[in-house]
Amino acid sequence: MSTRATILHADLDAFYASVEQRDDPWLRGKPVVVGGGVVLAASYEAKAYGITTPMPGRGARALCPHVISVPPRMDAYSRASKEVFAIFDRVTPLVEGVSIDEAFLDVSGLRRISGEPDEIAARLRATVMAEVGLPITVGVARTKFLAKVASGVAKPDGLLVVPPDRELEFLHPLPVERLWGVGKVTAATLHSHGLRLVADIANESESDLTALLGPATGRHLHALATGHDPRPVRRQRRRSMGAQHALGRGAHSIESVDATLQLLVDKVAYRMRRAHRTGRTVVLRLRFADYTRATRSHTLGVSTARTDVLSTTARALLESARPLVADGGLTLIGVAVTNLDGEGTEQLELPFDEHVPSRDPVSDETSPTHRPIDRHALDTVLDDVHGRFGAGSLTSATLLGRDNRPGVPMLPD
Repeated sequence: MSTRATILHADLDAFYASVEQRDDPWLRGKPVVVGGGVVLAASYEAKAYGITTPMPGRGARALCPHVISVPPRMDAYSRASKEVFAIFDRVTPLVEGVSIDEAFLDVSGLRRISGEPDEIAARLRATVMAEVGLPITVGVARTKFLAKVASGVAKPDGLLVVPPDRELEFLHPLPVERLWGVGKVTAATLHSHGLRLVADIANESESDLTALLGPATGRHLHALATGHDPRPVRRQRRRSMGAQHALGRGAHSIESVDATLQLLVDKVAYRMRRAHRTGRTVVLRLRFADYTRATRSHTLGVSTARTDVLSTTARALLESARPLVADGGLTLIGVAVTNLDGEGTEQLELPFDEHVPSRDPVSDETSPTHRPIDRHALDTVLDDVHGRFGAGSLTSATLLGRDNRPGVPMLPD
């Protein structure tokens, strides 16, 4: 681990809500939530009333009757995220995205070029506000974990540096919920044994924690509580790409579900080809009316980004799950491709199934025969049209009238 505080954790404040307040001055200073049925994001004015995510909209209005609800604009959030990440890349080449609104930045070695880490962090915050118009909080520390905790403590719109010689002084008075990996269940277990502060975890022996929480969790929490986190900041390529769609409650016809699945496959395949990625494993994710979930997957023999291959595989997985869909009442469907490879790894296939025109033995004329479609060429043409004119500009007949709006914004592919 570094001996200096050179890792930044930059986290946009109430991202979706902040974008809405930026674009509509009337919303500034007011309690704002994004989303109607479920709260996707809440401004800090709304959070002051106890509104959290993903709280039902009815619960938010009960806490704050005058809360303002606005519909999500995923395209606006995606654009803002890309603009902020472009600023991150100007600061340092070592940027590790965590989500669309937060990232780790390693600024070690930039002292002569850019100054001290706290000066870099201050300029970063000012640049994001000046160029994108959004508040961002930055934590600076020697490790990724401490930098993230520091940004959480400094919110909203703050900057906090944790000096290496005061790490435990900063960390130990915090509640155990600040430790990565401590959710409601783990927190309840720790509380039941009198462990409420990070200092309590640090004072426990590792063997006692592993006996209480299991080997992996016990060792992990003990290391964090004592200031150990050797993980470096790394630029990582996405290991999977996926999309999902909430169907809502009620009956859904087989044709409707099939069409939705095809729309998702089209989106994922387009993203993969645009990012020059191929994948081998197709994963189908289902959620039912009782909130239970089911997953089906299949690994292909070769890595591909062809829409027809991914679609055929996804449909076969859906067919295998028909009994569950019929019994459980499907409310959400998702598809993902994992085991992604890099550029240039797709194995092209020889067209052995292509029909050769035959000659009529009587007339000695060549008879017309069906020639298979070149799927790679078709995908290339469709990608070009979609890139220039939008996803809904050209589609199959089964998808006419389907929702082609952008989904939840994600990290760049």
